[in-house]
Amino acid sequence: MSLHYMRCFAFSLYLTPAPWAFHPLQLSPPASTAAREALVIAPPTVLSYLHLLRPAVTMACLCIGGAQNSGKYRFKLFRNCRDSNICIDSWLNYPFTFYFPAAILYQEYSDVAINREIQRQQGKEPGTEEEGLRDECSDGTPSPSNLSPSSSFRSSRGSAFALWQDIPDVRTSGQLDNFSNEERKLQEAKFELVTSEASYIRSLTIAVDHFMLSQELAECLGAQDKQWLFSKLPEVKGVSERFLQDLEHRLEEDILRFDVCDIVLEHCPALRRVYLPYVTNQAYQEQTYQRLLHENSRFPGILARLEEDPICQRLPLTSFLILPFQRITRLKMLVENILKRTTPGSRDEDTATKAFNELKKIIKECNSSVQSMKRMEELIHLNKKINFEGKIFPLISQSRWLVKHGDLLEVDTQTMSISGSKLKLPTKPVYLHLFNDCLLLSRRKDTWKFMVFVHAKIGELKVKDLSQKLQGISGFIFHLQLCEGQQLKHQILLKSHTESGKQRWITAMFPSDPLEDIEQASENDDISQVQCIKSYQAQEHDELTLEKADILHAKTITSDGWVEGIRLSDGDRGWFPKTYVEEITSRSARLRNLRENIRIKCVTQKLEGED
Repeated sequence: MSLHYMRCFAFSLYLTPAPWAFHPLQLSPPASTAAREALVIAPPTVLSYLHLLRPAVTMACLCIGGAQNSGKYRFKLFRNCRDSNICIDSWLNYPFTFYFPAAILYQEYSDVAINREIQRQQGKEPGTEEEGLRDECSDGTPSPSNLSPSSSFRSSRGSAFALWQDIPDVRTSGQLDNFSNEERKLQEAKFELVTSEASYIRSLTIAVDHFMLSQELAECLGAQDKQWLFSKLPEVKGVSERFLQDLEHRLEEDILRFDVCDIVLEHCPALRRVYLPYVTNQAYQEQTYQRLLHENSRFPGILARLEEDPICQRLPLTSFLILPFQRITRLKMLVENILKRTTPGSRDEDTATKAFNELKKIIKECNSSVQSMKRMEELIHLNKKINFEGKIFPLISQSRWLVKHGDLLEVDTQTMSISGSKLKLPTKPVYLHLFNDCLLLSRRKDTWKFMVFVHAKIGELKVKDLSQKLQGISGFIFHLQLCEGQQLKHQILLKSHTESGKQRWITAMFPSDPLEDIEQASENDDISQVQCIKSYQAQEHDELTLEKADILHAKTITSDGWVEGIRLSDGDRGWFPKTYVEEITSRSARLRNLRENIRIKCVTQKLEGED
């Protein structure tokens, strides 16, 4: 075989959102211009090995092949430039050259990507609605300036995130001008799903290889503790690697007009198989982690040393353990973004809708599994603390769960007095346990015991807000009546120290249908919207856990800084602090968000009707 050329290169390999990216290093003495500018892509057979390599591994690569146009190269890779470590022979049968940026972990990638989505949904991102016309030429094609690498976005540490339009094969294809602005955004949305999955696997690899397989950590953990702490993390990683491999192959087949939603749909059964048990184990995982910190004397020190390793980029173990929870919800959001950009009635829309629905089912099943376990444990715990005055009340039931609980003050109108121009009403504490089917009023026997003096079914409660009607009385007061059939069983004046405290009890006792306001709104209606700018974990039963970029209809805003909101994407309702959200002030952004939400609901309902 005659050789047309033989060239030697040195590369630094980064396992990035695109794990096959090679970055040329400056050689000493300097190599030829062609060598310095070379950018080589490994084929899939090499990728499976490259995933095992650590970041920033210096490699020498001897490429022996025929004519450059033949696209055939033979790779001999030496880890740390030592022949004995790794040697991989493979053929590169296509001339692709991709561009991808430096290595980042999924935690950073996800954070920056979500921040960008926040800007888009608030109408602040260049290229959205009002500014969209300036991003297109007169013929409707994307303007050249908008296709530059500068359109990629950066993290807080300066890591650049590559866009689909920045891939050399895309930029030099001569086809990019044939893409409309919306078509380009659709491909970018698909490309983000692929690159984020690769970044996710990089973080999972650290969680498994660096933490779970640590010999030192294994020696201080029992088998059961290790199982509860890491659960099925290796299985999650394995399923995700196979998912990414199929996504990579799709890109190789057609980098210009590739689809990903059919691959997502195909992998949904496997995703469900590993995510459901991992997410269900969450409660045991959290309890085990806290117990090990406080009861295992060796665990904190070993964990601190592992977390200080540069490979972790100063991120704690908990940020790696929570990744599967974050990824499955993020994956749904990525498919939703693709669905928003598909042509109505197209095959792409149909496939994206099916994938979106399947991911919704997985998330709903995961949430239900966690919720049912926590609810039953809570009922068993409460059953030991709540006593009834001379009555038997079976508290534990599969269909019952706690909605809200807490202290309020009972206002005693029988012994009121007048001090100057104000009424003085004595108060005494009362404790409320509100379940989905009944309300219990009790007095504390001691710190953790309660004696119930009256209870009623949830459908036999009546409440009236009196704060605006009782002049001269401080506090936030409402009147509660407990009935039995048509007969009044008990009535009581209840006082809260805050407006939000009163409003939260009233809405908990009389919840309205959270979908009414949203479903009745047409795409031309303008409803108040806020967007989550900082993740919030619900602290009480009536609160709503928020993820960054969530858009919510602001139903009620209290004077003491609480918001009752309805999330547009799933209709979930709850309270959260006002400091975790920002008002969406752009009317066009609000209308677009509502229009996108209505469209997704329509196509998913249509699909469900066909099934």
